[in-house]
Amino acid sequence: MQKIAFLGLGAMGSRMAKNLLDAGYPLTVWNRSKAATEAFAKVGATVADSPAEAAKEADVVMVMVRDDDASMEVWSAPEHGAFNGMKQGAIAVDSSTLSVAGVKKLADVAKQRGITLLEAPVSGTRKPAENAQLVYLVGGDKAAFDKVEPLFRANAKASEYVGDIGSGALAKLATNAMLGIQATAFAELIGMLKHNGVDVEQTLKAVSATTVWAPIANYLTSTMVEQNFAPQFPVELVEKDFRYVEQAAGADMPVSKAARAVFRKAMEQGFGGENLTAVAKLYQK
Repeated sequence: MQKIAFLGLGAMGSRMAKNLLDAGYPLTVWNRSKAATEAFAKVGATVADSPAEAAKEADVVMVMVRDDDASMEVWSAPEHGAFNGMKQGAIAVDSSTLSVAGVKKLADVAKQRGITLLEAPVSGTRKPAENAQLVYLVGGDKAAFDKVEPLFRANAKASEYVGDIGSGALAKLATNAMLGIQATAFAELIGMLKHNGVDVEQTLKAVSATTVWAPIANYLTSTMVEQNFAPQFPVELVEKDFRYVEQAAGADMPVSKAARAVFRKAMEQGFGGENLTAVAKLYQK
């Protein structure tokens, strides 16, 4: 069985790493904050002091961190970066949501060191991660994907190969942009319904019977109506992803820019750490 190193044990990474451990894979973990590794040590994982140390014996090294800068640091920092410890033939897998330029730069650094990098961002928040119901959106070498795809099954209901490096980032950014745009639209519309004094839940139920209602709408509207903004996909991360969308665009994107402005305003109001649906608070008196 392949030996796995998992680097980054935040809200998503900790759940993904646990699923791999539960599936029986030999696992070494690293996290910037040592406290996050303690629970893994108690259930049989090896804890490393650096990404390079974690990667030494691994057949597959997986990273799940916040953004471009954090990813590049974990992989390629002098001396302690994971690339420095990886053995010949090991495969690097980054599941962070990165910019297109960022993941291409990372792939170039890996190639210079003779390492194959797959980008494998995931669609899904904390609960799907916990229940192994994520969807991987994978870009990079197809042969490498075929080798690691069985690993993805420990965390996912599907693994979609979409093409060369950069394709996975584009698929993930498109997914998150559609989610963020819908969240801002529902926030405005629920504000409009409340302003007019109608039964919001009954009105939304009626709308849900029409063809415009998407599956994600149930989640978005219910958390807004119930005022349940416990973080699943925080406002500040959605805003970051819209920034990456704008960077990747070959033309003006007025809808995405408008949605990003809503999330920026939510951050200014102190909602950055709350769930993306907290933008609904901007439209309530």
